[in-house]
Amino acid sequence: MTKWKIDWGAVAVLALLGVLMMGPLLAPQDPELVDLAKRLQGPSAANLLGTDNLGRDIWSRVLTGAQVTVGLSLLSLSLSILIGVPLGLISGWVGGRLDWVMMRVVDTFIALPDYIVAIVLSGLLGPGFANMLIAILVVKWVGYARLVRSLVLQEKARDYLMISKLAGGSTARTLRQHMVPHIVGPTLALATMDIGKVILLVASLSFIGMGVQPPSPEWGAMLNDGRAYFTQAPELMIIPGVAIFVTVAAASWLGDHLTKRYTISPQDERMANVIA
Repeated sequence: MTKWKIDWGAVAVLALLGVLMMGPLLAPQDPELVDLAKRLQGPSAANLLGTDNLGRDIWSRVLTGAQVTVGLSLLSLSLSILIGVPLGLISGWVGGRLDWVMMRVVDTFIALPDYIVAIVLSGLLGPGFANMLIAILVVKWVGYARLVRSLVLQEKARDYLMISKLAGGSTARTLRQHMVPHIVGPTLALATMDIGKVILLVASLSFIGMGVQPPSPEWGAMLNDGRAYFTQAPELMIIPGVAIFVTVAAASWLGDHLTKRYTISPQDERMANVIA
């Protein structure tokens, strides 16, 4: 009988992401409450990490901003998977002209760096949560479509698929029973690796004013707000910077861990992320 071993490292990272998603519930104060009489104060019992240039509690803004930054990243990745996986599955399975057209579209998107395309789209669409989500979706779905297509092409050459067809199995049943199980693991690993990249992308867009707009707390926007006060109150930039670093590092470790577990080949990973 197979014994299931608990991976406490993965559990810890997932727990961290879960806590970050509940940030607003843990915030001790209103993150948007302005109190100019308390501006730029140091840590105290009332304000654990001090206050910003508008007297807002930094700890509350970091916790609330976690849900915005991490939540938007997880939402955009989920939608990218919902778009890219079916398209890659259909493209690899059907083949022919449909596959050729699909791959030309994917190659067009992959030919340009993610950040450049996202910045250009955000500039064209304008700042805001929804527009930033659209920009991230446009640049992220292609990686999953290409990865899934490559996995489908590999599995199509297996003998068991021919046996399944000869046994009278329908296309839907073959895809559900034989293709999907081979796709889930690598796709999950790639998505976990992408969490850190998307968090950085979200923070970068907000930092340059193309993402979440004030007064909503967001880690990248908090970095931008603290630039003018770096010499006077460096913690305004250091604290959200540390939050971004720790979250990205944890997500990257989990992605690397899952990649080794599901043994994504270097060829598959290159096909999914030709340009970082």
